[in-house]
Amino acid sequence: MLVADELLKGKIPGAETGISVRKSICTICDPQTQCGLDVYVKDEIAVKVEGSKENPHSQGTLCSKGAATRQYVYHTDRIKTPLKRIGDKGSGEFQPISWDEALDTVAEKLNNHKAKSGPESVIFFAGYTKWMRLLLHRLAHSFGSPNYCTESSTCMRAMAMAWNLVFGTPAGPDIKNAACVLVWSANPFYSNTCLTSRLMDAKELGTKFIVVDPRLTPTAAMADIHLQLKPGTDGALALGMANVIINEGLYDQAFVAEHTHGFNEYREYVSLFTPEYAAELTGVPADKICAAARMYAVTKPAAFMPSAAPVVHHTNGVQNYRAAMSLIALTGNYDIPGGNIVMPKGYLQVSSGFSTRDHEFAMSKAWDEMAPRVGQQRFPLWCDLVDEGQSMDIPRQIVSGTPYPINAIMAFGMNYRMWPDSEGFLETLKKLDFFVNVDLFMTDTCKYADIVLPASSSIERSELRCYPQNYIIFTQPAIEPLYDSRSDADIIFELARRLKLKDPLFDAGYEAALDWILEPAGLTIGELKKRPGGMSIPNPIKQEARKYLQGGFKTPTGKVEFVSKMLEKYSQSHGYDSYSASRLRELPCAKLHEKLPE
Repeated sequence: MLVADELLKGKIPGAETGISVRKSICTICDPQTQCGLDVYVKDEIAVKVEGSKENPHSQGTLCSKGAATRQYVYHTDRIKTPLKRIGDKGSGEFQPISWDEALDTVAEKLNNHKAKSGPESVIFFAGYTKWMRLLLHRLAHSFGSPNYCTESSTCMRAMAMAWNLVFGTPAGPDIKNAACVLVWSANPFYSNTCLTSRLMDAKELGTKFIVVDPRLTPTAAMADIHLQLKPGTDGALALGMANVIINEGLYDQAFVAEHTHGFNEYREYVSLFTPEYAAELTGVPADKICAAARMYAVTKPAAFMPSAAPVVHHTNGVQNYRAAMSLIALTGNYDIPGGNIVMPKGYLQVSSGFSTRDHEFAMSKAWDEMAPRVGQQRFPLWCDLVDEGQSMDIPRQIVSGTPYPINAIMAFGMNYRMWPDSEGFLETLKKLDFFVNVDLFMTDTCKYADIVLPASSSIERSELRCYPQNYIIFTQPAIEPLYDSRSDADIIFELARRLKLKDPLFDAGYEAALDWILEPAGLTIGELKKRPGGMSIPNPIKQEARKYLQGGFKTPTGKVEFVSKMLEKYSQSHGYDSYSASRLRELPCAKLHEKLPE
């Protein structure tokens, strides 16, 4: 008896304690960092959470957020039942209702607006978490609305746009094989802890690190050169480094001559940004700019590691990243081992050694079958490059009603604070006829909803995830959903049924839809269920370097574009800049100062 008590006190799994270990994942962070969880369960209660050692991405580690999983899962403030607003918007006065009443109300309201003002009058919004996005995207399009919108309008999509404008395809840093890593604004010690051990291993093996960050972060502390710039001056810093690389003949002349467009115009523009002038703009000493430029250009191969959000949380963010990413082209470090490698995107855009039907699943209707998206007139380049509406234009269109009215929003994890005029956006939400938000907690945004639906956490649902280590997992609920919560997938599929969309994949059910998405990889949910901790991808796609030698680059010119043809298209109508020599005073970084040097 004493032994059993000691085992129970230590939360040791086994017959004596009745504790079992169930596999799950932590989804507090973004899709790139879904750490494996071992959930210790007794009497259907999670009594302990640890990192899952068999997960090749997290390797048994957890950050403080993941380690605190039980704190939020069992928090008494969780929304426990569907709620209907009975007070004024923002008052937080709600009454519990049943799921049937809630979903019937949502379906009736959305269909009424569809009939009255068109399906485009309804926005389907994905905030946090991100796991249900493909499902919600399809729901929007099958409903007939082009307005699938996400918080990525202020986040990683802008960074991806910069990649696409320069190279046509994003490319990830091959840190393991790099001799030098240029870390631009990223701080994985806080935001991607799974990556930190790889960075420290590389450092111990002699890899050089250049870190661009206004702050002294743990990542910056390990740098050989820390470029501590003024926030928002990233473009000027990158152009100053390019000035050194070009003037000292350190650039890859063969790559530039054979595979780039607009180099002469770019070189003329870069010539203005001497190290001394870049230092004046950025606050980084000129000698450090020179040293970093030389280190990155000469230390081969060199990888470029950006972050999703900090640089693009700026009015000139996309252009700043274009300037930084152009350094990859200058040095010929694109799609080579140890540089930046182009990998095929798997499920939820994570490169995992297999192909999926993500895009085909999400795009159940083509754009020309629907009305223009929110933001399409004001942000045409966004709509050329991103299969979403532009969320930042939602408040304007709600208030103005142009080019058509927005009457309802069906949201999952919406946070009003992501909009620049946060308080103004709350006032805008009051103008909606109908607003639904799905969340775990009664957030300030939820208080403005007409219906609030309780979501379950990652350990209470089934979820498909994949990892860069050619690994995939389909979790099963480690515990039953608490209170009256439901998974986002269950909500979306049930709503699709009540909206009478007649979508065959929604009609088939969640797991059948995932089977359809995974079919190109030869994987099935049934097979994944047999491996609760996940499995390695059989026969992963073999990666070859310099794929552009066969098919060129996915840009209008088929080359790396120092001068962007896509931006040129909108230069007159929208004032977009493209590194054109004839528009020097309106180009990236020109806004950072009053006068260019003579």
